[in-house]
Amino acid sequence: MVRRQQERDARFLLPIIDGLGRRQYQLFFVVQATIHRLAETDEMPVNDDVVRDTAQALAATYETASKGIIYEHRPSSLPAERLARELKPLLEGKDGRGPVASERDLLEVLRRVERAATDARKTLDGGTHAYLDLVGRVMRSSSDGDTEDSDETAPAKTADPAPSVIIP
Repeated sequence: MVRRQQERDARFLLPIIDGLGRRQYQLFFVVQATIHRLAETDEMPVNDDVVRDTAQALAATYETASKGIIYEHRPSSLPAERLARELKPLLEGKDGRGPVASERDLLEVLRRVERAATDARKTLDGGTHAYLDLVGRVMRSSSDGDTEDSDETAPAKTADPAPSVIIP
């Protein structure tokens, strides 16, 4: 049963991360770890729609910024806005560590998160929490040491969700 779930998760997740560069891949899992941590705290209601809405608004903001226009797109729900407020300082390096990636990389990763959160309930079990359940399984398996090369997934496994991704 567990093996079948892992195979289903892999079939869903692999096309989402396919083609990401190393930094984008690391950033993708830093974002996942942060979303997972925030969803687990129960401080705010988080479901796949909130994740999708958050990723969509942040991606639109970075896309607009990449064109030289400073405009903050806002999510359509209060929980998504709160999640965006939690993610933005991490992504922009306002935690004192500097930006974690270029706007182009942030845009690519956030669009993939948006796609994953949108498509998860069509493919995976879990209804409105299908994507969050997947993220939880991935975070658990990486923290249990199920990965072959733990050095490359270190940002996703740390207790401190602050990324160790380096700016290009």
